[in-house]
Amino acid sequence: MLPPPRAVQLNEANAFLKEHPEVQYVDLLIADMNGVVRGKRIERASLHRVYEKGINLPASLFALDINGITVESTGLGMDIGDSDRTCFPIPNTLSNEPWQKRPTAQLLMTMHERDGSPFFADPREVLRQVVSKFDALGLTVCAAFELEFYLIDQENVNGRPQPPRSPISGKRPHSTQVYLIDDLDEYVDCLQDVLEGAKEQGIPADAIVKESAPAQFEVNLHHVADPIKACDYAVLLKRLIKNIAYDHEMDTTFMAKPYPGQAGNGLHVHISLLDKNGNNIFATDNPLESETLRHAIGGIQQTMAASMAFLCPNVNSYRRFGAQFYVPNAPCWGLDNRTVALRVPTDSADAVRIEHRVAGADANPYLLLAGVLAGIHHGLTNKIAPDEPIEGNSYEQVEQSLPTNLRDALRELDDSEIMARYIDSTYIDIFVACKESELAEFEHSISDLEYNWYLHTV
Repeated sequence: MLPPPRAVQLNEANAFLKEHPEVQYVDLLIADMNGVVRGKRIERASLHRVYEKGINLPASLFALDINGITVESTGLGMDIGDSDRTCFPIPNTLSNEPWQKRPTAQLLMTMHERDGSPFFADPREVLRQVVSKFDALGLTVCAAFELEFYLIDQENVNGRPQPPRSPISGKRPHSTQVYLIDDLDEYVDCLQDVLEGAKEQGIPADAIVKESAPAQFEVNLHHVADPIKACDYAVLLKRLIKNIAYDHEMDTTFMAKPYPGQAGNGLHVHISLLDKNGNNIFATDNPLESETLRHAIGGIQQTMAASMAFLCPNVNSYRRFGAQFYVPNAPCWGLDNRTVALRVPTDSADAVRIEHRVAGADANPYLLLAGVLAGIHHGLTNKIAPDEPIEGNSYEQVEQSLPTNLRDALRELDDSEIMARYIDSTYIDIFVACKESELAEFEHSISDLEYNWYLHTV
């Protein structure tokens, strides 16, 4: 897929600059393997050149670990001379950054080879390759994310987070109080600025709810019939939330499990499939009798363990699991059941869809969705039958079976023949190499708990 025609691109730039004469700078953004946004800042006068010729960034941008260090074992660093590729704008992502004191805009980019073809290691391209298989079936993927996060104080206590003081009461929250409206009121200015900033940037955020931990919230994104754009929105929403919180003298974390004993941060995704006439092929009055829906679920169940490294890509990701926190560790499913991994909402026949509830907020949305869609396509094309649906508390009925740590998850991904049919094996090698490098560094560190237990005891 080549970049859009130059004239179309330039028209977008011209219209934006004409409408926003106050803009002085433009941030050029691209999401790396970890979903971390990187890029360059340019002056307003250089925007046309970006649309005409793109910008150069090293291919090693997609071989960075969580600390922004190139993992040389990926082969994308010194082995290729740390060479550049060209990044082009993604249409309809040019917008203002409402938190900036100096008027600044932002523009999402994607990496290409020198001949204009997409660069294989850009997670956006990884997802596009999976989506193209649905295009071949005449199906459109409709997706929406639910993103959880914590507001935290800008000052940590011994390197650990703490809830921020309420701008209204001056107190730090300590209770869970899921869905409590009063907790929304405590941080209303910040949260309302998030919704208003999302609207200004064209991000379809339609609700914020209080989640089940102190100063934890969830933002719901409206469904869109473009899975890649749905991921673009999720990436940009995280950046928006972080910066709006800074404006309100608070910080945020999307870490999967920032507090022991409290709920983790999840990234749920809702998926339906539309036929050529825009009809939801999962739509039914009785989901238990829909073979299409059942096959999709069966495929996800069969591939969930192999995709776990995309759903939970960090060491901390696996601390989030537990029955008391509604995070299932088995690929079970059910109707209107929040204790299962794959929930099928049935509030109306037309709205029947699959809610995938396993991933953490630390996941890269593109890779998360690529893994889930690979499972759905596998299920549809091979008519994979699912397990029986779970009624009631799944934690009392189903044994844990998914990987419970990053090393096992990486092995499952690396060994999966099914995932290799959907995701370039060279990319899987790069992803595994990066995560194994992080894991090795983590395992060589010595924790405070080890010193407390062993220093003077053994």
